[in-house]
Amino acid sequence: MIVYYAIAALVIGLDQLTKWLVVKNMELGEHISVLDPYIALLSHRNRGAAWGMLEGKMWLFFIVTIVVVVAIVYFFHTEGKKDRLLGMSLMLLLGGAIGNFIDRLVRGEVVDFISVLIPVINYDFPIFNVADAALTIAVILILLHVILDEKKKKKKVS
Repeated sequence: MIVYYAIAALVIGLDQLTKWLVVKNMELGEHISVLDPYIALLSHRNRGAAWGMLEGKMWLFFIVTIVVVVAIVYFFHTEGKKDRLLGMSLMLLLGGAIGNFIDRLVRGEVVDFISVLIPVINYDFPIFNVADAALTIAVILILLHVILDEKKKKKKVS
């Protein structure tokens, strides 16, 4: 069980370290090309949720995050420990949620800094951070878990 919580702690630590480095070493709006033009570091702040939605509703984020964190921990202890993929996914979700919550609590905004241009469709993906990446990966893994679990249940029935 400690290994699972270590995943969440690693996400939180990496998230907060990278955000601290951005805040300390980059001016707001500063752009550093990593793999031009596809990947760059871009110092940005977000006072809302994903893509700036609900800007200025910090009280709502506090309540929702606390409820979500409690739900994740509860679900991990009731279901997540039984399945490695689900357990890992929930801890990535937990780490991402807490990482951005710390920003909202301490800074009143979330530090974003990863800028990605998706080639072929030439789409400038919204700027994100390590916590956001962990949340996205967690959701994908949870969906994978659900699909695999459904296949397993159908196999048992037939």
